[in-house]
Amino acid sequence: MSAIDGLPPLREVIATHGLVAKKSLGQNFLLDLNLTAKIARKAGDLTKCDVLEVGPGPGGLTRGLLAEGARRVLAVEKDARAMAPLAEIAAHYPGRLEVVNADALEIDPLEHLTPPIRIVANLPYNVGTELLTRWLTPPSWPPVWESLTLMFQKEVAQRIVAQPGSKTYGRLAILAQWRCDARIVMELPPEAFTPPPKIHSAVVHLTALPEPRFPANAATLQKLTATAFQQRRKMLRASLKGLHPRIEDLLESAGIKPTSRAEEIGLEHWCALARALDAA
Repeated sequence: MSAIDGLPPLREVIATHGLVAKKSLGQNFLLDLNLTAKIARKAGDLTKCDVLEVGPGPGGLTRGLLAEGARRVLAVEKDARAMAPLAEIAAHYPGRLEVVNADALEIDPLEHLTPPIRIVANLPYNVGTELLTRWLTPPSWPPVWESLTLMFQKEVAQRIVAQPGSKTYGRLAILAQWRCDARIVMELPPEAFTPPPKIHSAVVHLTALPEPRFPANAATLQKLTATAFQQRRKMLRASLKGLHPRIEDLLESAGIKPTSRAEEIGLEHWCALARALDAA
């Protein structure tokens, strides 16, 4: 793809700018431009969208997004060393790439974006889950973004799409699936990255639903599932007893056996229990 966009191969970019991946920033660079273009395509038609990218590094995915026709890309990068190579990409695509040198956890990217908005990122491993949680819990729903196409450690990706009864099922699955369609669309081995991480990676695509699958108060649902999964091996009548003196009655009213454990309960019943708690 370097021949398509006329920019140098990423290994050359990294060598030129001394951009060695930093473990402290959770950096593992994906240098195969065919793979970064494939990830960009997993986000769908971007020609009428602004795209938020977090942690672009040397710009492999950035180039994929722009080459695939993204209307405009806002790239938020904490590492000041990446500013020069990203500026070269911005010059190659006049008016279509804005680069902000900042911590993605500390800025409001909406000031720089015009809907419709999609978020596409090879997230730094050390902030990926926190960013996802923030994007899934805005003050109101539907959110400003249409979809999230995000690379995580494979284990985190599996937690997002997990079903009741599995070892990976927990709060993250409930939070994601309550308000989104979530699926793993791509898997990548360690050797696809520089330096190779010790784990496999996967890309998850989440599409925002117009409204949550089942009615529930978001804060109540989060508190409820946090309490339950902190002690996931305990029966719910024990792990949730601090939430209400009549918790066994509330569990039964929501169609849940008090002797059940957190990982056995599906989304619909969690939402029913959240409503019962609020009513009580």
